[in-house]
Amino acid sequence: MRNPHAQRAARITMLIRNTTLPDGRTGIDLLVRDGRFAAIGPNLTHALPLPEGEPVLDAEGWLLSPPFVDAHFHMDATLSYGLPRVNASGTLLEGIALWGELKPLLTQQALVDRALQYCDWAAAKGLLAIRTHVDVCDERLLAVDALLQVREQVRPVIDLQLVAFPQDGLLRSPTALVNLQRALDKGVDVVGGIPHFERTMSDGAESVKLLCEIAAQRGLRVDMHCDESDDPLSRHIETLAFHTQRLKLHGRVTGSHLTSMHSMDNYYVSKLLPLIAEAGVHAVANPLINITLQGRHDGYPKRRGMTRVPELMAAGVNVAFGHDCVMDPWYSLGSADMLEVAQMGLHVAQMTSQAQMRACFDAVTVNAARVMGLEGYGLEVGCHADAVLLQARSPIEAIRLRATRLAVLRRGELIARTAPAVAQLSLPGRSARIDWTLPR
Repeated sequence: MRNPHAQRAARITMLIRNTTLPDGRTGIDLLVRDGRFAAIGPNLTHALPLPEGEPVLDAEGWLLSPPFVDAHFHMDATLSYGLPRVNASGTLLEGIALWGELKPLLTQQALVDRALQYCDWAAAKGLLAIRTHVDVCDERLLAVDALLQVREQVRPVIDLQLVAFPQDGLLRSPTALVNLQRALDKGVDVVGGIPHFERTMSDGAESVKLLCEIAAQRGLRVDMHCDESDDPLSRHIETLAFHTQRLKLHGRVTGSHLTSMHSMDNYYVSKLLPLIAEAGVHAVANPLINITLQGRHDGYPKRRGMTRVPELMAAGVNVAFGHDCVMDPWYSLGSADMLEVAQMGLHVAQMTSQAQMRACFDAVTVNAARVMGLEGYGLEVGCHADAVLLQARSPIEAIRLRATRLAVLRRGELIARTAPAVAQLSLPGRSARIDWTLPR
């Protein structure tokens, strides 16, 4: 990521041959011109012969997907695990307190270095678009400046979208509102918030109102940490949906986490789901982190904590999954693998029908792209030639195997390759090569 292929804006022509697409079509070729898909269909080598010497990527029938998209992440904290200490309780609140201890020790260069390291991991995994929240409650705005620098540096390879996030509470932190405005003036893309962390429910509701009004005035999107709590009375998503309607922000607002919905009574949720859908508010669940941080005060039975993903989807709400954290004060694991996120979401939400499993793949691809408002995303003529070739025959198999990323393309240029996964058995009296994928 230090020296991406960015400095060249060459006209690249490539043929990607014999792919399987997420919708089930097989034997599909894709022609790339000037960094976009120019033609898609079977047997393009016959219909549109390439000039001699133009590159051809033979997919050998493997699954070609649009790139993975992470709709919710914290890149300012990533890879800081153990600094200055480890979260002993594993709780959300200790993680926030630990981040507060770390902030005075941060340097801009260390923030940049860790973020670039993570972007290297992401690109290799086919994760080419990330929405990251950046804390604005440090007077120096070090993290903002660092991630603005990283955004420009990785732009040729990764679409990085920044959210101005008042981690300590917009009203609870004395200078958070001013700092948030400063961050937006510097070029941060999205207005963030954390209403459930304010001192009172009424302060939380007021923060939602103020932040949505700022977004409306500036023509920006909103992505709010909303009701990341086991408290069923934390109902700021209702307020967020109301102000989305009032300010006509339909399609530009996201409620992230929404974990209190897991604990709400069914009658209230039956009223809430249509309100979210009517307002066009996106929802982002973070399966790995939600089930790790929530339910910490429970005995048994212990709540999973993740929001009601299948019910939100059934109500017509666009639902995406986010990774949220990787090796930071809240989570000690992670590897930028959105298939791991999809797999955990599938299990926790018990989404095991064929359609539901495919929906979990959509939650880390097309649905997440919709949350970010990505232009030119997808496997259609005219879209950016961004894609990942997976060692799987279908989206469900990709999740099951957490499939190897055989090739990653950005604007039609190959930016990462991984050798196919192969297992070799040598047993007494016989030798067998095992391919863990299913036959077509």
